[in-house]
Amino acid sequence: MKINRSTGYALIAVGFIALNSSDRSVLAAEISKEYGIPLEYLLKILQMLVRANILRSKRGPGGGFSLAKNSEQITLLDIVETVEGSLDGSMHLAKQGNNHAFCLKIEDIYRNATDHVKELYSNARLSDILAE
Repeated sequence: MKINRSTGYALIAVGFIALNSSDRSVLAAEISKEYGIPLEYLLKILQMLVRANILRSKRGPGGGFSLAKNSEQITLLDIVETVEGSLDGSMHLAKQGNNHAFCLKIEDIYRNATDHVKELYSNARLSDILAE
């Protein structure tokens, strides 16, 4: 499974916000500058995270982004699925392969791998990742 660039940026942004927003909101421009992420692209990703209730945004002076809930409640799966969409365990290979036995086995392996990845991501809490 490959994580796309947008998801990588989302993970970096949420981590940076979690580390830097205890007493203030973080500006998207700070994240953009720190990690070389195009600002307009980053803003679209941050808005996705706001809509998913992972981040909170505030406009105006003192505005920016902060976590919408505490870091113990946010998992990597929350962030990944916000950007990637639901990680489902189907390749739809069996139907295309006329339900041949080897196609069914490949589907089963893929489904198990996806379930394992989802479990790893859902057990990885932001708070644990940020702990030093």
